[in-house]
Amino acid sequence: MPQEHAVITQEMIDQVRARIGVEITPREPYYNRAATIDTIRHFVDGIGDLNPLYRDPDCARKTRYGRIAAPPCFLYSVCWAPSSMGFPGIHAWHSGSDWSFHQPILMDDHFTYTWTMTDLVEKTRSQMANRTFIQYHDLLYKNQKGEVVAKQHHWAIRAERKSSGEKGKYRDIPKAEYTSEELEAIYSDYDKEDIRGANPRYWDDVQVGDELTPVVKGPLSTRDMIAWSMGGGTPFMKAHGIFLRYARRHVAVAMIDSQTGALDVPELVHEEDSRAQEIGIAGAYDYGCQRISWLGHLLTNWMGDDGFLKSLYAELRRFNIVGDTTWCRGRIARKYVDNSEHLVDIECWGENQRREITMPGRATVALLARG
Repeated sequence: MPQEHAVITQEMIDQVRARIGVEITPREPYYNRAATIDTIRHFVDGIGDLNPLYRDPDCARKTRYGRIAAPPCFLYSVCWAPSSMGFPGIHAWHSGSDWSFHQPILMDDHFTYTWTMTDLVEKTRSQMANRTFIQYHDLLYKNQKGEVVAKQHHWAIRAERKSSGEKGKYRDIPKAEYTSEELEAIYSDYDKEDIRGANPRYWDDVQVGDELTPVVKGPLSTRDMIAWSMGGGTPFMKAHGIFLRYARRHVAVAMIDSQTGALDVPELVHEEDSRAQEIGIAGAYDYGCQRISWLGHLLTNWMGDDGFLKSLYAELRRFNIVGDTTWCRGRIARKYVDNSEHLVDIECWGENQRREITMPGRATVALLARG
């Protein structure tokens, strides 16, 4: 097993570049292979989504689907990032996703997927680490009928853990502190959440400039990350001897804690401060796909069960560390008809308690029209 943090070499770069354009079908499932009543429930539990369409068979039977459905971002639990990205021992930060959705995800659907690396770009003058690259992948998801359910364009920053820790660009993010009044205001925002559900939202009634009822997430805790992992999954979280055998097969997957010398999976940066600080972050922080799924929650709340999320784009610009609170917000930017579909473009974003936009995004939703 490795005893030192890896350093990017030209050989690594050449090996990764050689994968550009090669479509890969995984040999093992990433996490979920099917949208069952339980996998859907675990996923929505992991993002705090209470929509009955995803939970209650009786309510779901009365919808146009006739059964429980899954939110669009459920596909992160099928695969949220390619697992063979190259650069062994070099950290990966999920930095954004651009989704297009083509079919609803219904209970008992089964999925296959492929990924293709499309580009590798070196980021010059990086303040984060010595050498930093942005790696781009396209993921294609199909159901048991062979239908394309969704496409995801995914990108991640790759940087050396040691040099990132030494530069410590994000080491001084202040830890959130709240007064009792501020906490009560956050809890009050939870109570204001508006799940449109079975009440149709008609395109005719939407006006440009309308604001979506915010969805609040936080203050972020380790419990939230564990709940996300239980629902959204990760290929690295394996226990005891299963993990040891996995680590021996994939030697560079382990991450060193220089304070203790312990080797463990890089996912622990989301749960242990010491692991996050090892790579220059102030403390444990959320998963990128977790936060993007919160935007999905905002949008499906607003559009109702008869709406369809056509696309979702989000960039992860700032770290969201334990203690931070995120408000997912949105505003109607445009409404129009295209090929008989009644569409709405939405500007959406995640904003923390410091009024920093940590996740800018945009989406397109198809709605019912009256008559």
